[in-house]
Amino acid sequence: MRNYCSNATTAQFRSILKAQLDEIKAAGTYKSERVITSPQNTEIHVQGSPKKILNFCANNYLGLSSHPEVIGAAKKALDNYGAGLSSVRFICGTQTIHKDLEDKLSFFHGRDDTILYASCFDANAGLFETILGPEDAVLSDELNHASIIDGIRLCKAKKVRYTHRDMKDLEEKLKSTDARMKLIVTDGVFSMDGNIAPLPQIIELAVKYGALTFLDECHATGFFGKTGKGTEEYYGLQGKVDIINSTLGKALGGAAGGYTTGSQELIDLLRNKSRPYLFSNSLPPSVVAAGSAAIDILQNSNKLSAKVQSNTEHFRNTMTKAGFKIAGMNHPICPVMLGDAKLATKFADEMLKRGIYVIGFSYPVVPKGKARIRVQISAAHSTEDIDRATNEFITVGRKLNVIP
Repeated sequence: MRNYCSNATTAQFRSILKAQLDEIKAAGTYKSERVITSPQNTEIHVQGSPKKILNFCANNYLGLSSHPEVIGAAKKALDNYGAGLSSVRFICGTQTIHKDLEDKLSFFHGRDDTILYASCFDANAGLFETILGPEDAVLSDELNHASIIDGIRLCKAKKVRYTHRDMKDLEEKLKSTDARMKLIVTDGVFSMDGNIAPLPQIIELAVKYGALTFLDECHATGFFGKTGKGTEEYYGLQGKVDIINSTLGKALGGAAGGYTTGSQELIDLLRNKSRPYLFSNSLPPSVVAAGSAAIDILQNSNKLSAKVQSNTEHFRNTMTKAGFKIAGMNHPICPVMLGDAKLATKFADEMLKRGIYVIGFSYPVVPKGKARIRVQISAAHSTEDIDRATNEFITVGRKLNVIP
């Protein structure tokens, strides 16, 4: 490590940071990054391992991140549109492919218009402070994603948290909150637990108390619901949610990019006032083209969504029968609950030795005492892949006394 600065203040600062890192390591929650030396896929090469590894912890739900049509579209866009725009959208950073992708996403979700961001984190950061003022209120599920929490922090509205998926608590909060405009905010699917927002009841309460609804669909868009249109479609409530934010960085190509889709007035206002949109470079052409190709593939076939579902049921049923506690609902996010942070890390390391790539999740990513290995199922996994993974889970689970 290069000693670039050695004054007393800097030395004290580094000492404070080191003490915090030592605490994290002692708690067993230190996060080391494994280095992948191959494209993202169901089988990957990991630095330090001589063999191919089966990947069960990517958000690559449809297996499209290495799809030849997606990669081909990205390469073609580099030739036709360049590496990047060197500008924000409203100055000189909007190309035809940006507008085309926004139109595709609007059609896919059945909305008036869509606005692209560098990520869904940016979409969440740019929404709430734009549309809500001090006279408004935002009611947020307590387990919403960090990007939603941070986005809400930026706005001046009254901030109310309701107990996770608890509709009685939400109704009490709606009753007791006085505001010009109330916005109910929830993940469609909660990323750490794999459970689903009770959308029918949320919409019912919104109508009853004159509230608007917001849904973050990052872990639903493209693969959840009969044709991959997300939580609305899962419940048969297409078009009932007022605002949807989602991502291109998971099922839809896996590269980057997020978006907000909704009414024309909402999107027009965001184009004029949303800070992450106004002050960030345009989404690179290759990323836009990859996302667009992914949507085309999805629109032309329903088989991918069906394959994700059948793979999920097979994994969950096999693991539950073996004695593991699998949290969540019937979603490809399958948290294998272990409780202890050090156990989760050790379990994941043992799985890697056996050729299965999974990661232990612990505090602060999940609450203390609820450490887990979050398995994520893809349409690209074969039945043999699922069987191999579950067999290794059972072997390691017995070795570490997690199951009988």
